[in-house]
Amino acid sequence: MNFANPHILWFLLVLPPALLAFLWWSARRRQKLLAAFIQARLLPELTVGISPARETIRAALLTTALALSIFALARPQWGFTWEESKQKGLDIIVAIDTSKSMLAEDIAPNRLARAKLAAIDLMQQAKSDRLGLVAFAGGAFLQCPMTIDDAAFRQSVESLDTETLPQGGTAIAEAIETALAAFKEGENHKVLVLFTDGEDHDSNAVEAARKAGEAGMRIFTIGLGSAEGERVPLRDAKGRTDYVRDENNNVIFSKLNESMLQQIAKVGNGFYLPMRGAKVIEKLYENGLAPLPKSESEAKLFKRYHERFHLPLGLAIVLLIVETLLPARWKKRDETSESSGSGTGVSPVRTGTQGRDARATTTVALLALFVSSFAVSASPSSAYRDYRNGQFDKAQDEYQRLLQKKADDSRLALNAGAAAYRGGKFDDAETFFSQAAKAPDLKVQQQAYYNRGNARFHAGDSLEDAEKKKAAWEESLKDFDSATKLNAQDTDAKNNYEFVKKKLEELKQQQQKQDKDDKKQDPKDKKDQDKKDQQKQDDKQQKDDQKKDDQKKSDEQKKQDEQSKQDEKKKQEEKDQKPDEKKQGQQPKPDKDSKEPPEQQQANAEPQKPNPMTPEQAMRVLDKTKEDEKMLPVQLAKPPPSGKKLKDW
Repeated sequence: MNFANPHILWFLLVLPPALLAFLWWSARRRQKLLAAFIQARLLPELTVGISPARETIRAALLTTALALSIFALARPQWGFTWEESKQKGLDIIVAIDTSKSMLAEDIAPNRLARAKLAAIDLMQQAKSDRLGLVAFAGGAFLQCPMTIDDAAFRQSVESLDTETLPQGGTAIAEAIETALAAFKEGENHKVLVLFTDGEDHDSNAVEAARKAGEAGMRIFTIGLGSAEGERVPLRDAKGRTDYVRDENNNVIFSKLNESMLQQIAKVGNGFYLPMRGAKVIEKLYENGLAPLPKSESEAKLFKRYHERFHLPLGLAIVLLIVETLLPARWKKRDETSESSGSGTGVSPVRTGTQGRDARATTTVALLALFVSSFAVSASPSSAYRDYRNGQFDKAQDEYQRLLQKKADDSRLALNAGAAAYRGGKFDDAETFFSQAAKAPDLKVQQQAYYNRGNARFHAGDSLEDAEKKKAAWEESLKDFDSATKLNAQDTDAKNNYEFVKKKLEELKQQQQKQDKDDKKQDPKDKKDQDKKDQQKQDDKQQKDDQKKDDQKKSDEQKKQDEQSKQDEKKKQEEKDQKPDEKKQGQQPKPDKDSKEPPEQQQANAEPQKPNPMTPEQAMRVLDKTKEDEKMLPVQLAKPPPSGKKLKDW
């Protein structure tokens, strides 16, 4: 069994005992009043027919009905069905440094344990996002592929230690490359959150981050450690502590390299945050990840529990009805008391219809109070549950329905705007935030201005018209300014103000540049452009003509080769007929009667061409070549340069 509102069950320890105590006190008080105002000899006649057992039963019915009503308010649930829900979210790879330097204890309990806790916190913030895990030290390994299964991601994070990868060191570049390879082709929004102390033993980390940024990945770096540095403890099986030492047996102090992490984040289109304070991950998600456009991910299965509150609530109603209809006297005894009392001149006390109606009215009022309390408490919780499950449209509809009943509730408007914002409906979010900005509570006003600024910026970012985008960003800038004035300590509002201001200036510069380019365009430029286009066409035509000439020459060459083969064939036949005139491989003898020198006669003679090889001869040559083939020696990997020691921490 499960309860949607388990905290309400605590009222079972207070309200039923309090009701029993009140009924007991009321009965005692009634007895004292009767003894004070009625003579003792008349009490038996006036109370004839009243059963103490019935009073006890009625008290038990009231108390049980109250307990069942509280139980119904807790919303018991048992039994469930699996439902699919398609979500819009980001694809986030979390990379955690597992080198020995992460055992330094300048951040409690140590750097690695703090990084694992931060990764779990990020999982809780990213309700509708897919998460993956990369562990890296001297190498990098995809520990958990992209998944929406929170349990699988949590288990992968908790299993990390310094023995996850056998090779020591810190290779940030390889971690970035492994994370980039974990994303599928065609996915647009790639996010890498890097937890490390920045002690990179590979100088290509910044270059790898630049290439990943050019490939569309955003890199956010989280620095763990202190600039002063801390020793790295090592504990053996007996619990004895030593520290990591270098090749000269000197104790190593591991320091946080913030400058390199800032460079990685800068070239990776992200930002750097040090792991200081309790809201680092919340700030990372709100300022870095939440504003990014979401893409639709695969369907996620979740349990839809069956509500069973109507069972205890129905039983409570039945008990209240029974208690209302159960009289305090037997009807027969009431009549006897009336006849006997007439002889003494005193009218007996009766339990009439008016008393039963009063009790029924009280009971119905109490029941209506419970039902109304249940209706009010259930709706916001169900809307919040839908919001946490990533069903932002459903949560928005629920908050809107509640706003119709409580139009002056600014927090409902703020929640409805948050649901619309997470669902990508920025116009609706702006409307709800504008309603919340009218609240008398200054804190709610400040949050409404801040959120409306975000909504207006994203709404303008999706517009194609530069003027409309400019107007939307100017309104967003005003909202962030108002939020800063209401809370001067809100650094997020200040950062967003500067960011929107910078984007607005860039947009204005682009418009000015476009206007200048349009003005500079004149007929002369057009003629030059036409001339260039004509030159390109001429070059293309010339290339086509050249290809045709080359093809023609190739055809002629083929014809000449065929003619040469025919001539060779004829000469071979002549040789077979006159074997004594010429020998294969010899030049023709010079003519003795000729007056020209032998060298000139040999030059004028037709050159002897090699005989074509028959297919049988070609096969024999190939077979011989195969017999002479030898396997090339395997080239072994070169050892590292002498004098350079691999850092194992």
